[in-house]
Amino acid sequence: MSTVAFHTLGCKVNHYETEAIWQLFKEADYDRVDFETNADVFVINTCTVTNTGDKKSRQIIRRAIRQNPEAVVCVTGCYAQTSSAEIMEIPGVDVVVGTQDRHKLLDYIDQFREERQPINGVGNIMKNRTYEELDVPYFTDRTRASLKIQEGCNNFCTFCIIPWARGLMRSRDPEKVVEQATQLVNAGYKEIVLTGIHTGGYGQDLKNYNLAQLLRDLEEIDGLERIRISSIEASQLTDEVIGVLKQSNKVVRHLHVPLQSGSDTVLKRMRRKYTMEHFSERLTKLHDALPDLAVTSDVIVGFPGETEEEFQETYDFIVKHKFSELHVFPYSPRIGTPAARMDDQIDENIKNERVHKLIALSDQLAKEYASKFENEVLEVIPEEAGETEGTLVGYADNYMKVEFEGDESLIGEIVKVKINKADYPINIGSAIRVVDHATNKSEDAVLL
Repeated sequence: MSTVAFHTLGCKVNHYETEAIWQLFKEADYDRVDFETNADVFVINTCTVTNTGDKKSRQIIRRAIRQNPEAVVCVTGCYAQTSSAEIMEIPGVDVVVGTQDRHKLLDYIDQFREERQPINGVGNIMKNRTYEELDVPYFTDRTRASLKIQEGCNNFCTFCIIPWARGLMRSRDPEKVVEQATQLVNAGYKEIVLTGIHTGGYGQDLKNYNLAQLLRDLEEIDGLERIRISSIEASQLTDEVIGVLKQSNKVVRHLHVPLQSGSDTVLKRMRRKYTMEHFSERLTKLHDALPDLAVTSDVIVGFPGETEEEFQETYDFIVKHKFSELHVFPYSPRIGTPAARMDDQIDENIKNERVHKLIALSDQLAKEYASKFENEVLEVIPEEAGETEGTLVGYADNYMKVEFEGDESLIGEIVKVKINKADYPINIGSAIRVVDHATNKSEDAVLL
């Protein structure tokens, strides 16, 4: 039996797709082994979102080739899509496919074994208008299942290479989404994370169907306890979507809404398609509908030309809207994007100073948000054993990370946990009982 080893760089979508590619190998009777072993085939799923992503991808590719020169080395993913020629120049790379045609991978491997000639299977992603179906019935290493619902992005922000790596917006067929969600629930998952390249844009290319309708359809699935949206733009938080969130018993009290900057002038240079006034109005409406909602966000600091005033606008906006946690990134120029060619690149020291200010603010806001739930009971799905023996760690529906004493048999189950000490990054609680919503029974949690 042939063996295959995978290495995934980058985002949740890549992790999802690696699982999907593994399904194809599994059906072809391959065994999955660790990346550090001498596999017959190595598959490296690459990232290109930053120049560092490219560099890391190259390092991993070279490592696989060194490790086992006899193996067939396949490279896929975003870096493969944007820079296939660059990858083909690495001696020892045998097969390259990008972010489409992954199902051809096994045929390419057979072809390579016969002809011993490297194969470049990367086509023009911009011409692709159909969503590539890649099924994942279960995940090898997770208690939360991701469900990819769309591909590509039409935004072309000036700092971002992703449309060139992923192509334009394509939504997955709603029936396929519901079918796979049902399959995942049957495999034992209680929570599903809807993911994609521009997840909230789902349905923009479909007739008479949109994200709100998909959420309504997923709500009907028996045994599905939690639906989480991995990311949604403010402009996609329509009144209809907010209405669905308010009505829903399954969509969690947590949304990730990327801000990138809280300054209109910076947003314009980024070519982001919203104003702070619009963003503010959407958030206010959202919090009115869902008072305990956690809103997390991404922020880029030190974008070309960012003045002290513009940074302060961002800082003040975040304080005003009380985000519950931020992912803060210093701007790094991505070769091939308009922003990398802009004048007024910001000094690294200034960037770092601003990053630290926002991280300190994020920590403070996260603690403030968590403190609202001290002595409250939250439903937590433990994902792994904690650092202290006999403890478990998992996420509440509002994305608070909680540690509590409990037996490993509870991993993947829904447990009611009282928060004894609210803090950040981790809250300490004690389990009260395990919940089985399907039968409406709850049992006292099996504690140590």
